This record gives sequence, structure tokens and C-alpha cells, in this order.
Amino acid sequence: MNTVATLSSSSSRPELTAPAVSGIPMTTVIRVETRKLIDTLSGRWLLIAIGALTAVVLVAMWFTVEGTNATFENYLSGTASPLMMLLPVLGILAATSEWSQRTGLTTYTLEPRRLRVLVAKLVGSLMLGLACIVLAFALAAAITAAGISAKNPAHPWSLSLAIAGGFVLALMLSLAQGVAVGTLIPNTPAAVVVYFLVPFAWMFLMQWERMRTLRPWADLNSALRPLFEGGMTGQDWAHLAVATSIWVVLPLVAGALVLRRREVK
Repeated sequence: MNTVATLSSSSSRPELTAPAVSGIPMTTVIRVETRKLIDTLSGRWLLIAIGALTAVVLVAMWFTVEGTNATFENYLSGTASPLMMLLPVLGILAATSEWSQRTGLTTYTLEPRRLRVLVAKLVGSLMLGLACIVLAFALAAAITAAGISAKNPAHPWSLSLAIAGGFVLALMLSLAQGVAVGTLIPNTPAAVVVYFLVPFAWMFLMQWERMRTLRPWADLNSALRPLFEGGMTGQDWAHLAVATSIWVVLPLVAGALVLRRREVK
């Protein structure tokens, strides 16, 4: 009788279960990875260098371009070179920070799902890259306004939507390529060298007569050029899709696979 009473009373008690622990929200991971780029010394100085070099280029253009060429479009196009050179390095720093600064153990203990961290790094670096592009637009607009009275261009604010959109897309793809290279090669100096050296060597290979037909499809820089010119055709979009798959998507996927198995120290 006592046994039955005990069983019935115990069965009527509600079971105590530990509350479910939710994972870290993706927005928090993105915010943390973005802050890493801003708070670290290398990332902060790189962002300062991007802004300073962009301003220097625009000031130099203001003193050298003639009145008819002192347009917003030409000034904005002049900022493409420093941004194309430095934004990918920002992506490399974002991808290699855990391994070059030995913070991987802390990061992947707090968030063991490494692919989420990789996505956060990609999104965070793209957000900072977009902020740098907005700064380039603002500086180009300021230098254009300053030159209207001095140089008197015919159409100072002329800028087609195709060129503006192509400008942004080309820079975002270059930054994403930097993230991809940094994910595949977790050492910052090595990744930077590979990023600049391999396309340079590839460009010389494309000069070979038998390889010239493959250049629009296999050379990302050639595929990006029509974006800056604002004259993308259907074939140009096909070239861009194939070249992006080779130089951005493929190394990013390969790097993600390696990242999942990489030993954290």
C-alpha cells in the first residue's frame, strides 16, 4: 500500500528539467566580429589608411584634372584604385584574426559553430567595406562641390546608376575575395602575398595566345572592368559569374571546409 502511494505521489510531481539554453544570436556574432576589426590595432589603422589614401587621391585629382573632367563620376572613379587595393586586405584581416592573434580558442568556445563565425566575419567586413564606399562617395561629392566654381565643369554631378551600382558591386566582390583567401590561408602575411601575387602571375599567364580566349572567364579583374564602365552586357554578366565562382566562391567553400577541421590552439 505504501509502495503504491509513493509511486502515485511521485508520478504526480512535475518533472524538473533544465531550461533550454539558446545559442548566441547571429546579430550578436556579427556585431562582435565587426568590433574586432575596429578595435584591433591593425584593423583600425587599415580603416584610417583607407580613408586617408582616398582623400589624398581626390585632392591630387583636384589639382590635376581639367575643368571639363572635374565631375563627380571622374572623382569617384579615381577612388577605385585605393579601395580595390585595401578593402580586400580588410577582408583578409577579418578572416585571419582568430589565428594570427591566437583568439580562436576563446571565439570557438563561445560559439563552436565555426561556419556561423565565418558568415559573421563576411557580413561584418562587407558592412565596414560599404561604410568605406559611402565615405568615398561623400569625399568625391565634397571635392566636386569645391571645384564647381574654380573649374566650372559643364555637368559636374553626372553619374549614371549603372556606374554607381557597378562601382559598389565590384568593390564588394573584391572584399569578399579577400575574406575567401584569408579563410583558406589563415596566416595574414601569407594571405596578403597570395592575394596580390597569384592574380598578378595569372594575368601574365593569360597573355599567352592560347589562353587569351579564357581571360574574360577566368580573370576576375577583367570580369570586373565592365562594372566600373557601366556597360554590362549579358555576356559580361556570364563572365563575371564564372570568374567570381573561381576566385571568390571556390576558395571560400574550400576555406570553410578546412576551417571546420582546423585545430584550434
